[in-house]
Amino acid sequence: MSSSDHDVDTDRTAQSNPDRTDDQEPTIEDCPPSAKLVYKVLEYEAPLTQEGIAAESRLCPRTVRYALGTLEESSLVASRVSLEDARQSQYWIPEGTTPGPGPAAEST
Repeated sequence: MSSSDHDVDTDRTAQSNPDRTDDQEPTIEDCPPSAKLVYKVLEYEAPLTQEGIAAESRLCPRTVRYALGTLEESSLVASRVSLEDARQSQYWIPEGTTPGPGPAAEST
C-alpha cells in the first residue's frame, strides 16, 4: 500500500463520520445498515442465534454473519455457545452497552 492509498483510506474514514476521532469507541452510527438492523432485532428479541436473527430481520444468513462480525468487533454485541446446540452461538447486547448518540441523545 502506497502512502497515497493510505491517504485515500483516511479521507474515506473522515468523510463517513467527520466528528469521529480514532481514540473514541465505535458506535452503532459507524456500522453499516445491516448491522444497525441486527442490533435493533437483538434489542427486542435477544438472545438469538444467527438463524433466529436472519428469520426476524429477513436478512440472508451471509449478511447476518457480516453484521454480527462488525458488531462484535465494535464490542456492541456479545456471544456465547448455545447450551441447546453447541454448533450454534447465541447473541445479545451486553448490559451497559450504549449504541452511541442518536436522535434521542441529540434532543436532550
